[in-house]
Amino acid sequence: MTKVGMVSLGCPKNQMDAELMLARLEKAGFRITAESGLADVVIVNTCGFIEDAKKESIENILEFAQLKKEGQIKKILVTGCLAERYQQQLVAEIPECDGVLGLGANADIVEAVNKALEGEPCYRFPPKSDWVLDGDRLLTTPHFFAYLRIADGCDNRCTYCAIPSIRGGLRSRRMDTLVDEARQLVAGGVKELVLVAQDTTVYGLDLYGEYRLPQLLRELCAIDGLHWIRLLYCYPEHITDELLEVMASEEKVLPYVDMPIQHASGAVLRRMNRPGDRDSLTALVAHMRQKVPGITLRTTVMTGFPGETKQDFRELCEFIKEAKFDRLGCFAYSPEEGTPAATMPDQVSNKLKERRRDMVMEEQTRLMDAANAAKVGQELTVLVESFDKYAECWFGRSQADAPDIDGKVFFTCSGRRVHPGDMIRVRITDTLDWDLMGEMI
Repeated sequence: MTKVGMVSLGCPKNQMDAELMLARLEKAGFRITAESGLADVVIVNTCGFIEDAKKESIENILEFAQLKKEGQIKKILVTGCLAERYQQQLVAEIPECDGVLGLGANADIVEAVNKALEGEPCYRFPPKSDWVLDGDRLLTTPHFFAYLRIADGCDNRCTYCAIPSIRGGLRSRRMDTLVDEARQLVAGGVKELVLVAQDTTVYGLDLYGEYRLPQLLRELCAIDGLHWIRLLYCYPEHITDELLEVMASEEKVLPYVDMPIQHASGAVLRRMNRPGDRDSLTALVAHMRQKVPGITLRTTVMTGFPGETKQDFRELCEFIKEAKFDRLGCFAYSPEEGTPAATMPDQVSNKLKERRRDMVMEEQTRLMDAANAAKVGQELTVLVESFDKYAECWFGRSQADAPDIDGKVFFTCSGRRVHPGDMIRVRITDTLDWDLMGEMI
């Protein structure tokens, strides 16, 4: 039986595409292996969002090209955002690839693998409208949590972002389809659903003519056996009182919002083609905390956007100190070809934007250290993930921790038996960097 391995890079939305393709391959009789270096066919599901992601994708392709040259694997196929964005360049510049599929050809993955095995390269780049978002999935996450992609594509047209040109405009999935998929996931043991899209808060606008995220959340809350629902990628300008009311009233909807603001300077935000300024963001953060007591707020900001002045950066830093986000990530602006920002005047040097990034993260580390220290003595509900053989203790995540991007809760259990997927109570006794340490109650 032919073994197929897949390396999926980038965001959870790309991971959803990987799971759809893997399910098709498994149904077709291929053996799916997690050890891609030992597979007959390797699929590199690439990310092409920013420069670092593109480099990582290319490095992975070249690494498998070397394994192919050495005879350890037979065929290489490339899918995902890099394949969609740089179609002919990949075909021309990396001839070791036996197939390159744009997003609209994801559903053709079985045929592409078969053709590659027969010695016939497969290069397909149909319209993005052919891109299939629904179907059976082969989960690549632990059995107790799963991502649920409620939409993809984006209509926001931020000047720094290539996503609309790569993944197209907003495409929401039907609510009944999402609820059915969620029921199947929960029946299979999933306790936490993490809702994702390019812009989660505008879910339904293209299908129903209005924001439908609050209604979708209520439908999902009615599923027996589902414990946690977490929201990622909620744009601040689309967060409504109705959404906050659902979050405050529905126990299963975690008081956690990932809200990328990108900056606090109104001048920078206008150049980004994003609404708002420091005052409006300050008011929104206060409003969210008033509406949803105990809410965990996560955000993302960037430094060094074209034209960012010392005053703009100072305004960003002051806002971060005042807002005291529970979680914050910062990256240096990356000029992306084909975006308006890439050709804007007053580009900031790499050295300066990276130094500004480091200054933001130093401040956020101080804020996180203080926030974590305040949690010592508290009792938290923790979703158990696994055992750390080096630390000789278990670890998991609290309601305030999204998978892969936030911290962990490490805990001892005094010989009591626990399993991945259990939901337990932990008393916090100490901190370690951005993680918490405690003991099972």
